[in-house]
Amino acid sequence: MEHLEGKQSIIAALQARQRRFQVILVSQSAHEEKVREVIELAGQFNVPVRRAESRELDAMAHGATHGGVLAVVSAKPRLGADELVKLVDSLIEPALLLLIEGIEDARNLGFVLRTAEAVGAHAVLIKKHLWDFDSVEIARPASGAYERLPLVQLEDVQPLRQLRAQGLQLIGCLAGVKRTLYETNLTAPCILAIGGEKRGLSGAVRSECDGFLTIPSKGGATSLSLSHASAIILAEAMRQRLNAGKSDYLKSEM
Repeated sequence: MEHLEGKQSIIAALQARQRRFQVILVSQSAHEEKVREVIELAGQFNVPVRRAESRELDAMAHGATHGGVLAVVSAKPRLGADELVKLVDSLIEPALLLLIEGIEDARNLGFVLRTAEAVGAHAVLIKKHLWDFDSVEIARPASGAYERLPLVQLEDVQPLRQLRAQGLQLIGCLAGVKRTLYETNLTAPCILAIGGEKRGLSGAVRSECDGFLTIPSKGGATSLSLSHASAIILAEAMRQRLNAGKSDYLKSEM
């Protein structure tokens, strides 16, 4: 079992209904207004709530920032390759998937998930053999996105081949290539692949890519953090898709 800390993470997990809740602990000193929504949602889903002393929550939590609420839950399930294929098939808009490789910091992953959800990504794929992230450290900066956004752990590139066979383009982000993200069409179904600062994208992923783009920059910085690069590229994909939608609407009105 894992712990979730803080009202936002617990509410998101209750609403997503992907985890099994063992119990929600609420500090005896917590203000009623601040925990009412958690308690009411727990009642709707028949999740037991127990009042506890603050020191008990402090002993279980990573720190003192739990806000008086902590849940004991099962691990968040991750989609398998077959489930991802079904998810893409069910979409009524062009798929937008984010593949990240080489991410090591749980908090950075949380920020990436938060951005990905905000700009309309349908799932985040993580190429990683060993899942060694601390769920609490992901959940805090993700602000609920960790619970809501489909997450896929890839151990090899075979699922990428399946997705490409479905018509998705795999576009890798690399420094030094000629085409910038502003010159790349991101309105079609695609997987945007971004590597970490240390090693970038692996040769295995690069060999599967249909094309590459780069983020143009000025100044002395040679690279961006994975979380910042993801935010820039995903925001451009959203901008292009919103503009394409406006164009389609105007055409229909003519």
